[in-house]
Amino acid sequence: MNYNINQASVQQQKTSSVKAVRKLYILIAHEKRNLILALIAILLNSSLQLVGPLLIGHAIDAYVTTKQFNGVVMIAGILFGMYLLALGTGYFQTKLMGSIGQRTLFTLRNALFNKLQELPIAFFNQNKAGDLISRLNNDTDKINQFFSQSLMQFIGSIVTMTGAGIFLLAINIKLGSATLVPALLILLFTMIVSPWVKRKNATNLKSVGGMSAEIQESLNNFRVIVAFNRRDYFRKRFNDANQQNYDTALAAGMANNIFVPVYGLFSSVAQLIVLAFGIYLISTGEFTIGLLVSYLAYATNFYNPLRQLAALWTSFQVAMAGWDRISQILTLQSNLNYTSSTDSLTVDTSRLTFRDVSFAYPDGSEILHHVNFDLLPGKTYALVGPTGGGKTTTASLIARLYDPTHGTVFLNGRDIRTYTAEERSKKISFILQEPILFSGTVKDNLLYGNEQLLKYSNDKLQEVINESHLQKLLAVFEQGLDTPVSASGESISLGQKQLIAFMRAVLRHPEILILDEASANIDTVTEHLLTEILDQLPETTTRVIIAHRLNTIEKADEIFFVNSGNVIPAGSMEHAVDMLMQGKRAS
Repeated sequence: MNYNINQASVQQQKTSSVKAVRKLYILIAHEKRNLILALIAILLNSSLQLVGPLLIGHAIDAYVTTKQFNGVVMIAGILFGMYLLALGTGYFQTKLMGSIGQRTLFTLRNALFNKLQELPIAFFNQNKAGDLISRLNNDTDKINQFFSQSLMQFIGSIVTMTGAGIFLLAINIKLGSATLVPALLILLFTMIVSPWVKRKNATNLKSVGGMSAEIQESLNNFRVIVAFNRRDYFRKRFNDANQQNYDTALAAGMANNIFVPVYGLFSSVAQLIVLAFGIYLISTGEFTIGLLVSYLAYATNFYNPLRQLAALWTSFQVAMAGWDRISQILTLQSNLNYTSSTDSLTVDTSRLTFRDVSFAYPDGSEILHHVNFDLLPGKTYALVGPTGGGKTTTASLIARLYDPTHGTVFLNGRDIRTYTAEERSKKISFILQEPILFSGTVKDNLLYGNEQLLKYSNDKLQEVINESHLQKLLAVFEQGLDTPVSASGESISLGQKQLIAFMRAVLRHPEILILDEASANIDTVTEHLLTEILDQLPETTTRVIIAHRLNTIEKADEIFFVNSGNVIPAGSMEHAVDMLMQGKRAS
């Protein structure tokens, strides 16, 4: 399955956007009551604003022209009370929508992060971490800004425009129709230009993600950059990413600002129409000065929100572009799903079995071709072969980091897909070539993912470590369990990181322990300790070792040669070495 979210087709993006809008509503469904309250507040605010011009026109015709100043004072008092109430409702809805926006941001980021945790390794192999971080931080904030700052203004502007339009047509349908003609032109212009604006903003958000990915990659590899003195290379790459972001931001800014001057032009045209036609109607006796003043106010109330909508529409387009990028992730489904399949082996003495297993990475050639083998409980197996031969891929299929593209992997006689992720992780431990540690202490990292040990005190944990014969490895760390570990792992050596990963895996008492170059960065003495610990594992534990050092596999019960899509029993150590040398010469 292709998980590259930057290569989605336009049609897929459109389809996912429709589904995504529905999902967005589901995410904010719990805010329905607050949204209704905010809507009532904005309706009341707009209604109060709309009544004002009518009262002003009435005051001019009924009191100003007849010099009844008591009536003018009365109308002024009513208007003051109305505008004061409008101020209160405006503040209420602004405060309410601000809190809704923050809660929506919180919910959306949680949903996005939880979705990322559900996705398989293949997703993260095909997408850059920096771009995902940008979606999680930057794109979600664009939606928050729309909810907290723009949504109610957007609705309020539409309500005010609708009300003003009704008053314009009700007072004089001929003048009202003429006044609203520029609005139709604005609508047509908006419909034509909006898709282009959205595309420009989507391109800009994508470039922001790309720059974030470039920065993250440069910082993660800074030690290599310094060692090879290639600051110029990464400086050029950052300059290219920064230039691309600048160009797309400039294009998006120009697109976003195109609405304001166009809306302003049509608004001025509408005012001229009202003024010219209104004076003509006054001259024919069909209109009064007060009504013309009211009419000008209503025309302003109709077209001023349009100017606001120009900016708000831009905010909406940016939010929707961000939402498209977020929804691309939210609509993804893991291809490593639990299945209730009843497939099983008639003979289940094997710990793990490959039956006619083939595998290919997305958009790549097939790595394994119809592989068959059995791993028995308590045995040690070694996978050898040239670089790129498929050793790590085979181990990843054993741990179900991927599913075969064809065939079945059986664990204890059952299709491995019938185990939940929790069940599988308890039975299989995988020590990667590059162990991943988290900020905290050695103890925090040892307990990671091990619920049973979380409740143990330090003394009890020390007993468990001694029972697992890991005390000599723990002694490598100056402060023992309390040795600090930084987020990047720079506070300890790479070899020490591998030791922590080794201890973490052993403490889980797995049925299958996979070691992918687990001793590549440790000294010979410590490697000997690891070998002793492996020998003292429970008799039922199956060990799968991937290593280039021959001394790490010489005690294996069986050696498999992995190359050219095949996993072949190599027989003796000497035969395995011969096959390895032939494979290297062939490559």
